[in-house]
Amino acid sequence: MAKDIAKALLDIEAVSLSPTDLFTWSSGIKSPIYCDNRVTLGYPKVRSAIRDGLIRIINENFSNVEIVSGTATAGIPHAAYISEKLELPMNYIRSKSKNHGKQNQIEGAKSTGKNIVVIEDLISTGGSSVTAVEALKEAGANVLGVVAIFTYGLSKAAQTFEEANIPFYTLSNYNELVEVAKEEGKISEKDIQTLVDWRDNLS
Repeated sequence: MAKDIAKALLDIEAVSLSPTDLFTWSSGIKSPIYCDNRVTLGYPKVRSAIRDGLIRIINENFSNVEIVSGTATAGIPHAAYISEKLELPMNYIRSKSKNHGKQNQIEGAKSTGKNIVVIEDLISTGGSSVTAVEALKEAGANVLGVVAIFTYGLSKAAQTFEEANIPFYTLSNYNELVEVAKEEGKISEKDIQTLVDWRDNLS
């Protein structure tokens, strides 16, 4: 499954690799990889495979889930697909509270006393995921864990989740992506070393 998802993300260009001409993330980090999983919304077969894969992870690890919660913004549609299939309530978490109305940070199903799984599109350092989990916990939720489509595999993310005592699982990952790109001739052996060094040095 991890390899299939990696191939799909590459095929639809939700993930792009550029070992020589680096991308700049919003954080300012220079990177040979750029991931925009919002692209998957335009491909029904891919987004269905993602939905079913994430549901499998949830059923295997968090079978007592009561609410599916998406992170704003890219996690929201995938949470919607999952909650619809599982026939579960859904909500979503803003990065910060609104500055108008009831100033809610969490919209949708009430979280208090509920077992919740958080849906992310992408895990880089894990910081935004932990922020979302903390918001849910402040609202009285029992957060079971985080599931995501893809991870860069940074050790910083593993450390962040471990320190917050939050389990997380992903459908695919950086290593699988690099392997698929190599098999399809999209990168060279030299590129692979560049990609691995970037990930390890950033960690």
